[in-house]
Amino acid sequence: MRTISCGLLLAVAAASALRAQSPNNVKIDNGQVRVIAATDPPHRKGRVHEHTTNRVMIYLDAGRQDISDAATGRVEHQSWKAGEVRWSPARGPHTSENVGDNTFRIIEIELNGKPGPPRPAPALDPLKVAPKNYKLEFENEQVRVLRVKYAPHEKGVLHEHVINRVSVPLTEESLRVSTPDGKVINPQAHAGEPSWGVPVKHQEENLSDRPLEVIAVEIK
Repeated sequence: MRTISCGLLLAVAAASALRAQSPNNVKIDNGQVRVIAATDPPHRKGRVHEHTTNRVMIYLDAGRQDISDAATGRVEHQSWKAGEVRWSPARGPHTSENVGDNTFRIIEIELNGKPGPPRPAPALDPLKVAPKNYKLEFENEQVRVLRVKYAPHEKGVLHEHVINRVSVPLTEESLRVSTPDGKVINPQAHAGEPSWGVPVKHQEENLSDRPLEVIAVEIK
């Protein structure tokens, strides 16, 4: 009888876990990113799986999670608040369990491509021209992550995005966006609904009676 190695069993389990994932959870999938909307009910331990790429994690709800290394059994205890965003390096085979009493949702941005050559910040970089609205969460060789906030009916200033990005609103989104050539669009999105953005120069206005908050993950 042929013996199957532990490593092969883990690989098969990881592949099965990926196949079991509903395609509806994959919101964006292109050469640069794969964006997954994950929902984790309380006290359910997931299958053994691994992450072969680095990720940005946007936590839509507060939560607590235990990550157990499949090889060593070491357990990492994680907790976060709603609206937090974190860097998650690639990780080998492991299991995860929601150890809280409530379901939580996470937007996981898997980074597929290699970083492009460094680019100088544009003159209209939002961190420079709109520091009231744009704050840096963190930056590394693969991403620059921004937190964007607008007060009710606040109109921002003209700024420019020079690389592709994933935007995830943390609140309901209703905007008026205008470009220097006179074009105007009115994008709307529900909280937690990711969208893909390309390089653009524009001005934003929050049309809502409520504050707007968005996480923008620029892909280098």
